[in-house]
Amino acid sequence: MPAKIIQPNAQPFQAVALDSITLDIIENALRNARSEMDAVLFRTAMSPGIREQHDAFPMIASNTGKMVVGQFGSFIHGFIEGYDGMIEEGDIFLTNDPYSCNGAVSHLNDWLTLMPIYREGRVVSWAAMFGHMTDIGGKVPGSLPTDAAQIFEEGLQIPPVKIFRKGELNSEIHSLLLRNCRMPHWNRADLDAIVAALRLAERRVHEIIDRFGVDEYIAAMSEMLDRNRRAMRSIIQMVIPERKQSFEDYVDDDGVGMGPYKLACAMWREGEKAIFDFTGTDPQSISSVNFLLNEEMFKMFLGSFFINLFDPQILFNDGFYDLVEVRIPEATILKPRRPAALSCRTHLLGRIFDVMGGLLGQGAPEALNAAGFSDSPHLMYSGYDAKGEWYQLFQIGFGGIPGRPVGDGPDGHSLWPSFTNVPNEFLESYFPLRIVEYSSIPDSGGAGLHRGGNGVCTGYEFLADGEISVHDDRWLTHPWGVNGGQPGSRSSKRLVRKDGTIEWLPAKCDRVKVFEGDILYFNTWGGGGWGDPLKRPADLVALDCRRGLVTREGARRYGVVINEDFSVDAAATEALRARIEAQRPPLQLFDRGGSVEELRARCKEETHLDPPKPPVFTKWMKAARAGL
Repeated sequence: MPAKIIQPNAQPFQAVALDSITLDIIENALRNARSEMDAVLFRTAMSPGIREQHDAFPMIASNTGKMVVGQFGSFIHGFIEGYDGMIEEGDIFLTNDPYSCNGAVSHLNDWLTLMPIYREGRVVSWAAMFGHMTDIGGKVPGSLPTDAAQIFEEGLQIPPVKIFRKGELNSEIHSLLLRNCRMPHWNRADLDAIVAALRLAERRVHEIIDRFGVDEYIAAMSEMLDRNRRAMRSIIQMVIPERKQSFEDYVDDDGVGMGPYKLACAMWREGEKAIFDFTGTDPQSISSVNFLLNEEMFKMFLGSFFINLFDPQILFNDGFYDLVEVRIPEATILKPRRPAALSCRTHLLGRIFDVMGGLLGQGAPEALNAAGFSDSPHLMYSGYDAKGEWYQLFQIGFGGIPGRPVGDGPDGHSLWPSFTNVPNEFLESYFPLRIVEYSSIPDSGGAGLHRGGNGVCTGYEFLADGEISVHDDRWLTHPWGVNGGQPGSRSSKRLVRKDGTIEWLPAKCDRVKVFEGDILYFNTWGGGGWGDPLKRPADLVALDCRRGLVTREGARRYGVVINEDFSVDAAATEALRARIEAQRPPLQLFDRGGSVEELRARCKEETHLDPPKPPVFTKWMKAARAGL
């Protein structure tokens, strides 16, 4: 049965009219409060994943539980429906179980906290935040096994519990949680920092109400949600056609030698409602690449995409959610059944963005983005240092952003705009590592009128014996180019042993032993190109060559001949472009670099790795997906 929210004050809020200036002040105060939540967290957390890379997401929601400022959308309605207990002033809830919150968090490392904000006996807002914990137990350091078959192998599962009850810490649960982590001091500090951010949000909400009044605050939140809905309704009418459009993309493998797995989606509009139907997506995996996609989270992805593309001044929030319907079949890799493993879900999570781009751009190719860095590849490194102390690193890699209608894709960027890199100096100071290379990979971005962003090569020299785990994708399929643009390069992981022996690592692997003096070259992929490469101005290609982003040989993909002094050979360029244009096939809307079967056939030659075997699905998975 639904949770019971204890509100001693039963007086309803009064409807009031707000002038535009007051509304703007309250909106910007909430925006600032959200930014302050981040600042408190990043200054007081200890793990590099949160403190340095900012892998955490805050939210402030209305009294009805709809996100007004934040990033990952609200899960509060689902939480209230699923929590069998009382919610009182001073309570703070904690969970990390995706199956307990319908995928509001999508793997166990994300610890989600939620706090009701009371004012004189009534709930006036909610504050929430989740952050990625470096370790929560499980079969491998980092708690993200690539070969897990069930979620029980991935670490401690926390159903929704009150970590604070009426303002008092539940110390027994707190101790139990920390006892099951390999880095308890990091988890303690990170959780304390998250709670401090919630309390900061609570103070800011009270300050706004002190200044403007409680009814005015409630009215402002309602109007911000309504304003977002009006904007999104117009965008949906303008962008999404009534005719059905479909698109497919893939996750290359599952960490146990099978793949690719298909992600399929169709899109159309019925009246003012947009429909997204994932029928045709593969059944759930027997390994850990499954992604429990929360329907509200997909709406958030869509809204963020639309607002940033068409009207960035509008405050992004949950106001439009009733205008979008998301259909995800049960027992697929996007809605697996418990206890399916989820620890490698980052690859499908990121690939959703490529699928959205492929869907939304078909009706307007001039507005179509190529495929880009749709992932958050991980490196985990752990062991005992020379002093016998345990060390454990979790780091997210960056890659190439796709070529776009408005210009080139940025080089070496994160999937998430707010993420930052871990400084190399930090890594070398706190871990037995030396960074021997940190560079853009020339020619890794797909050629196009607008070039795809380049991937990044990071060379890690290990200064102590230990073990590494790798999570990555796009090693088999390419980030596709569009409108004649060429696909970006793939990812690769090359381990050079101290004696010079080279080992090519799979994109998903655990328990790889490394020794002092070994070097791992962790190469991420580039973004796809946009538009005809032969139309890119030759002087821009020459500039890319001077900057080390494109090689002289790579310039020939654009039909440009570059001299040794990086000047353009105009006559040779004109001749080369004419020859390429006469010999090439018609340009494609999407250039994937070949079909899946063609990529399989060339896999060993091009990647040094054996191609994955076709996925095996159990009978019950197939039947469940078919609704039988």
